[in-house]
Amino acid sequence: MPYLTYDEFKELNKADVDETTFDKLLPKASAILDNVTNYFYARREMISDNPWRVDKFKQALCAQIEYFNELGATTFEGINQAPQSFSAGRTSVTNPSRYNTTGENESKSLVAEDVYIYLSGTGLLFAGVAVW
Repeated sequence: MPYLTYDEFKELNKADVDETTFDKLLPKASAILDNVTNYFYARREMISDNPWRVDKFKQALCAQIEYFNELGATTFEGINQAPQSFSAGRTSVTNPSRYNTTGENESKSLVAEDVYIYLSGTGLLFAGVAVW
């Protein structure tokens, strides 16, 4: 069962995303949030959890879908694919290097930064080790 329906998405988010695009982006966005939340809702039913936390999770999922839609890609390579330079007539545009002064690669994350805004304080970002 998907974490979010299109009707819920439209209710929670004002982004202009049609239902076909939503259906295409939902599985990858759900996989991203499963990874970020250590598969919390993959192992527990949302219906029995705190409604506030469920709502925050769904808002984070909306943010991830909107992020993918704005970038037009759902993979790390697709998101970070940008031409180094291009020319149109007498105009030439060169993008800066993807490496900063320390030599580390600068790239966009696969996870939207807004996801962390919604999930902060919910306990879903906990990365500790469980004691059984």
